[in-house]
Amino acid sequence: MNTVNPVCWFDINVSKLERAKKFYETVFDIKLTDLPIEWGNQSTFPFENDGSNATGALVEKENYVANKNNTVVYFSSNDCITEESRVENAGGKVLKSKTSIGEFGFVSILQDTEGNKIGLYSKK
Repeated sequence: MNTVNPVCWFDINVSKLERAKKFYETVFDIKLTDLPIEWGNQSTFPFENDGSNATGALVEKENYVANKNNTVVYFSSNDCITEESRVENAGGKVLKSKTSIGEFGFVSILQDTEGNKIGLYSKK
């Protein structure tokens, strides 16, 4: 059995790329990178190009309709409270504040400016 994590990429569909970029850049204190326009209107999260970490992109979709039943992408955090405290000022909502998941750590559930449900995960 292969024990290597097969996750390498994710797309978060959005209706307004610039608004979504501002949300994610504000909440996670990062800079997203626009991809060439011939690939569509997309911006990637920071990553190492050696395959050592999973990453993904915000992808603008025409006529996108948010759905809270989407697959939830969890973003790594030192402490969920840090990013959670930035969400409302960035235009999002905290759906579930930092909650213990026992010996595994903590999670928070958020809603971005596009209506997507996303998660935070931290060990403390």
